[in-house]
This record gives sequence, structure tokens and C-alpha cells, in this order.
Amino acid sequence: MTSDELKSNVEKALAEIRPFLQSDGGDITLLSIDNENSVKVRLEGNCVDCSVNQMTLKSGVEMTIKKYAPQIEEVVNVV
Repeated sequence: MTSDELKSNVEKALAEIRPFLQSDGGDITLLSIDNENSVKVRLEGNCVDCSVNQMTLKSGVEMTIKKYAPQIEEVVNVV
């Protein structure tokens, strides 16, 4: 998978999960993909102060991204 294809797949994953975040007053932005295995995102809005944002990040965002881009090993929220 090329870098462009990887970015496209990660964006597709974020587009899939974004409506769930937005329904709670939050959002997510892709910041970077490092070494083609680490994704950096920024949780926004209500997601910033949410007490379960780490669970959302791992159980929702990371799982969805890995569905579209299995080579991704981690998703990190940059504050």
C-alpha cells in the first residue's frame, strides 16, 4: 500500500467514526501518519474532556483504522 493509499484508508476510517463523535459534540482530526504504522490524531470538542476518551480512542478509533489499514500498530491522541 502506498503512502497515499494508506492516508486515504485512514481518512475513510475517520469518516466512518466521525458521526459518532460528532453526535456527542466531538470530532477528530488526522495530524500525521509516522513510519506507516503510527497514526497521530487530535480529539476535539467534547472529546477533549471526556472521561472515556482513551477508551474511545482505543476501542473505537484504533479498531476502525486497523480495519481499513491493518499495518497501523498504534493511534495516539496529541493534545
